[in-house]
Amino acid sequence: MSDSKVKDAVREKYAQIAVTASSCCGPSCGCGTDSGVAGTITMNNLYSGLDEKTRQAADLGLGCGTPAAFAGIKPGMTVLDLGSGAGIDVFVAAREVGPTGRVIGIDMTREMVARAEVNKRKLGVANAEFRLGEIEHLPVENDSVDRVISNCVINLVPDKRRAFAEIFRVLKAGGTFTVSDIVSHGQLPESIRGDLSEWAGCVAGAVEKDEYLGIIREAGLRDVEVASEKQYPLDPAYSFGLSSVTVRGTK
Repeated sequence: MSDSKVKDAVREKYAQIAVTASSCCGPSCGCGTDSGVAGTITMNNLYSGLDEKTRQAADLGLGCGTPAAFAGIKPGMTVLDLGSGAGIDVFVAAREVGPTGRVIGIDMTREMVARAEVNKRKLGVANAEFRLGEIEHLPVENDSVDRVISNCVINLVPDKRRAFAEIFRVLKAGGTFTVSDIVSHGQLPESIRGDLSEWAGCVAGAVEKDEYLGIIREAGLRDVEVASEKQYPLDPAYSFGLSSVTVRGTK
């Protein structure tokens, strides 16, 4: 399966969510709503502690973790959110960096960027911006950000080595990344790898946990560690398992 077909399928699904979904804060939209393996994954509301206005505007129930909570974000920092969607993690980070900092959200789906811009205006967030772009080709300068965060998105990227190479490129020396993502335990069968609905459902693009961590280290990032992990219950008939992990490391 070509990378372009995977990207088209993912883009089509998330464009539809951006246009049609109200904030659902759960499994009725986003990853885990397709039939097959993806249909067994439930993404819970991960932002119940946020003020209701922000949560209702920007939480589409698409995440699998809360990377900003583990990122050590401080006032004045520049933070980059990969696959920013409707903007929920951008707005969480914007609160932490304060008026002297800024947050940049990147998404490859025009409809999501447009929705995030609407939410930004609605919430009156002045220290955030959204850019259209792909994680493998970030529209961000070298050595320009203090923190990179991402929430259940890199599993959707076919070329994960390129994605983490880009994370390394844009981070300042001493900067850190924190990503929440789906990984596998055991190899996924080709019947799932070749299913576009399972790609868009955050399953087919998952790689084994040790391989995932190895890809990060190959990019030059150091002090790589798993900050949290949650295993999803799957039918025993499946020959593999799936977990959401939050991983962090340093340039």
